[in-house]
Amino acid sequence: MIANLWRKLVAPIDGPLMAIAGLLLLIALVTLASASPERVMTLLAHVAVALTVMRIVAQIPPQRLMHLALPMFLLGIVLLVAVAFFGDISKGARRWLNLGFMRIQPSELLKIAMPLMLAWYFQKHEATLRLRDYAVAALLLLIPVALIARQPDLGTAILVFSAGFFVIFFAGLPWKVIIGLGAAGLAAAPFAWGHLHDYQRGRILTLFDPERDPLGKGFHIIQSTIAIGSGGILGKGWGQGTQAQLEFIPERHTDFIFAVYSEEFGLLGNIILLVLYALLVGRGLMIAANAATLFARLVAGAVTLIFFTYAFVNMGMVSGILPVVGVPLPLVSYGGTALVTLFSGIGILMSIHKNRMLVQK
Repeated sequence: MIANLWRKLVAPIDGPLMAIAGLLLLIALVTLASASPERVMTLLAHVAVALTVMRIVAQIPPQRLMHLALPMFLLGIVLLVAVAFFGDISKGARRWLNLGFMRIQPSELLKIAMPLMLAWYFQKHEATLRLRDYAVAALLLLIPVALIARQPDLGTAILVFSAGFFVIFFAGLPWKVIIGLGAAGLAAAPFAWGHLHDYQRGRILTLFDPERDPLGKGFHIIQSTIAIGSGGILGKGWGQGTQAQLEFIPERHTDFIFAVYSEEFGLLGNIILLVLYALLVGRGLMIAANAATLFARLVAGAVTLIFFTYAFVNMGMVSGILPVVGVPLPLVSYGGTALVTLFSGIGILMSIHKNRMLVQK
């Protein structure tokens, strides 16, 4: 009886994925214990919730996920519209919706609902895919992205856009279209500049010249790059990072935790972190390649590359090669909402892997 119960508990769990995620969580705990030790217990509570959600999602078969795609997407759009009219304003942004008993950030739902929706759409049109189908998919993607960017929340808008774009790309979008859209985007950049908020233009300008406002907009980048550079090859040691311990690094437990980690564990620690992310992405792409249906392949590929996008954007902005857009380091930055979202993605990958031999009817 106990053996059967154990098999039911671990059956959906993919060992390699869980091992990689566990090592990343260990890095998160160790780094947070140095950067902000008072938050460690809260992080453990977040981890417990995230793992529970992952376990539940991992038990949902891909066919059921496909049936949930459209309702989840429509619910997300309705909630985003509700945020635009009734959302709470915090720090100049309207991102949260107060339901009375709790506050939610609907844009987080779209990180999962968006790839599910587009994968469902392409699955339905698999036999007759035409260029107009990619155009419809692009429209479905741009609606929530525009609503999120309007809040404004550029970081989440980038992540939702990436999740949707990866699905469209894996569905076979021609390279000539991608190159044409990229060229059109570059040509439109000067016109888009005038529509950016002042703080967004400031972040872009600061990227090229942080010293133009060293105590203001450039402070984040200057301090984080000092921390990364001072870590050297082996780092200063756990709890010995001066930039972090003297609180020169802002948001050192969330968006800029990579600077704390780099200062204390150096280049060697960064290589270990990069290897773990590479293994996570590699395992996810392997699951995508062996998926049983087009829907499962598209979802698995998009969810996997979302982890890459999180890591690339966060490390880029903390290192001073990308503008600061408020994207956390996946599975390492402190934050319950992002952790639950990412482990939901891992749960989806586990579900697809478990059902890889099933044929949809």
